[in-house]
Amino acid sequence: MSAIAIHLPDERATEALGARLARALHGHAGGVVYLNGTLGAGKTTLVRGWLRALGVTGSIRSPTYTLIEPYLIDGRDWLHLDLYRLKSPDELDGLGLDDHSPTRCWWLVEWPECGVGHLPPPSLIIDLRAEDGARLAVIDTVALGEAFETALQNPAAT
Repeated sequence: MSAIAIHLPDERATEALGARLARALHGHAGGVVYLNGTLGAGKTTLVRGWLRALGVTGSIRSPTYTLIEPYLIDGRDWLHLDLYRLKSPDELDGLGLDDHSPTRCWWLVEWPECGVGHLPPPSLIIDLRAEDGARLAVIDTVALGEAFETALQNPAAT
């Protein structure tokens, strides 16, 4: 398990990182991505760049009130979850997540700490932090391995 730190000077760089992640994960059937950070840290901006790189053209907003925003991309389900408003992790049980196994679907989860004990373990953890007027993304590759790390660290290859 290793971590990669990437400086993000602006919103555009955050979206570009999302696109790099999408390309680096091309070929992986599914998994769970934990997106950590304070309000306004750029979690939804990162997801927007990610989903745009996969071909989503419509509006991409944080599902703050709906909790889940599903996307069907190339025959595969992608779920964008925002758990900030959960009062209890037990509320996840009624959202139908069992129909979307992370072995064949990607879950992009904002505020995963609000779902502790009810979320599958992450394949990737991304911490977004404010740093001197910019952001820092610290990416823990958890279970994705060296090939993913290499692809992510070499933007020209992704």
